[in-house]
Amino acid sequence: MNIVFTAIVLLSFGFAAFTGSPAHEGTVRGVEATVVIKGSTGPASAVVNVGGTAMIEVGGTRWPAKVLKVEKQTEGGLERTVATLQTLAKDGPARVRFDDQYAMKLVSTQALLSAKNSMTLVLDLVGAMTLFLGLMKVVEAAGGLDMVAKAIRPVLALLFPDVPARHPAMGAIVMNIAANVLGLGNAATPFGIRAMEELDKLNKEKGTATNAMVLFLAINTSGVAVLPTGVMAVRAAAGGHDPAAIFPTTLAASFVNTVIAVLAAKAFSRLVSPNPTEPVEREPVRAFELVPLLGAVGAMAALMVAVKMNPVAGDWIVPGLIAGMVAFGAIRKVKVYEVFIEGARDGFASATRILPYVVAILVAVAMFRWSGGMELFVRGLAPIAEAVGMPPEVLPLALLRPLSGSGAYALTAELTKTYGPDSFIANVAGTMQGTTETTFYVLAVYFGAVGVRRYRHAVATGLASDISGMLASVFFVRWLIGSE
Repeated sequence: MNIVFTAIVLLSFGFAAFTGSPAHEGTVRGVEATVVIKGSTGPASAVVNVGGTAMIEVGGTRWPAKVLKVEKQTEGGLERTVATLQTLAKDGPARVRFDDQYAMKLVSTQALLSAKNSMTLVLDLVGAMTLFLGLMKVVEAAGGLDMVAKAIRPVLALLFPDVPARHPAMGAIVMNIAANVLGLGNAATPFGIRAMEELDKLNKEKGTATNAMVLFLAINTSGVAVLPTGVMAVRAAAGGHDPAAIFPTTLAASFVNTVIAVLAAKAFSRLVSPNPTEPVEREPVRAFELVPLLGAVGAMAALMVAVKMNPVAGDWIVPGLIAGMVAFGAIRKVKVYEVFIEGARDGFASATRILPYVVAILVAVAMFRWSGGMELFVRGLAPIAEAVGMPPEVLPLALLRPLSGSGAYALTAELTKTYGPDSFIANVAGTMQGTTETTFYVLAVYFGAVGVRRYRHAVATGLASDISGMLASVFFVRWLIGSE
């Protein structure tokens, strides 16, 4: 992330030094042009001066224009800044560049403004994150982690043929995945490192990744979490009409992404050097052991169908989660209130701890956007994004997500606030954030813990998982929520 952050800032300065004013989309009718000023809905608010001049391009021809008025308008609950200009340009769609919006001035203003608004963004998240992490602590104390572990253990026995069923590595793998499923990232990492240490004990070639190691990390980087509490908190803080709208899309995309990651790991393992471990004999998995997992998958599928058939069903998700978690804790005789407070403290600490990361990434992104670099970047990759139905505005998130979890989280929050929490862009970004993982961070931390230097097919598997997760996010948002 050090290289990424430094590169974005330096490139932004370079672009700003050689770029003119940013272009805004508008429409010319008669002698007037109406222009929605980009960035005016989010932390980067740039308002032009009344009486200033501009250049309008229509059909490849440029015409001078004068700014008559600048006003705030609200559409669909989203506030934006609209400028009206006087021009002799012919009617039609236009690209407008304001003379007083030269790039270096915008980069200077927006960098400082983004740093200031980062504090507001984090404060908006504190309440929602405190609520959800408090509830997750109740589930953990009630034994929810163990229940999920028992459900997925039979499937893992089939996926890891070279790990003995009763080996400590298998237990650590089960607990790591169970913690990820419940969204307990802080609990998942220690289990994950323990799993890698135990898997390394079965490794005959120290320093080389085994098939089991790569597959384990593939499952981690496939975004196996099915409770996107962090993204739901962002959407709630932004005033979303339905913060849980991305719950079924994340479930569906995570499931598809995990299947693709497993298949990719198995396929790539046959194309590279031999596995440093050998398969072991184990008892066959009995059909009844798969019943809990199949029941959970069926329940998730039923939820997705319910939301698809009746959008009102989505309104039940958040109240149902809260009531269900509290009821589960009460039935298991957990002191719900005391445990909730303990988890809520962790949620408050987590929300405030991300402030430096939010400041860093939002300032870097603001500089890149207003320098003109973002426009060139999005324009270059837009044909690829449009071919798969992905909004070009989400492309920076797609590239940042494998590199930095905190940075991607901050960018997701910025997209949600800029374009509105119920917009197609916010829905895709939220689902993508909940479905994919910080691939290179996970590889570096887990492999670094056991001194693995030869990754074999781990990077290829992780990137295949990232791509499938992004495509699945776009597909299920379009299918379950829609693109309007």
